[in-house]
Amino acid sequence: MRSVLSFDKVDSKVHSKIENFHKDVVAEVQAAVQTHKIVVVGMAQNPVVKSARKLLKEKNLDFHYLEYGSYMSFWKQRLAIKLWSGWPTFPQVFIDGKLIGGFSDLKKHFDQA
Repeated sequence: MRSVLSFDKVDSKVHSKIENFHKDVVAEVQAAVQTHKIVVVGMAQNPVVKSARKLLKEKNLDFHYLEYGSYMSFWKQRLAIKLWSGWPTFPQVFIDGKLIGGFSDLKKHFDQA
């Protein structure tokens, strides 16, 4: 497990900023993950995100897609999602409420099934 700064090592004035950093976006992703069997969180113009969506379509699987900007826009919203999930890249693929990783992890998931 990766090291994460302990909550007691963060100044109390900072806690609110952390908790409120694009919390609307995080809440949207959380709600989608709770509502849909498969959720892909991604961004425009990213070929790996497109590959994940294409693989799910080829498998005839319904999924919910959330897109947050492209390389030059919405980077703070994407950062909030990364901080929440702990996953450093996009896409972020959730199946049955569980983060399974990105595109290569999605391929492995189907290879093991």
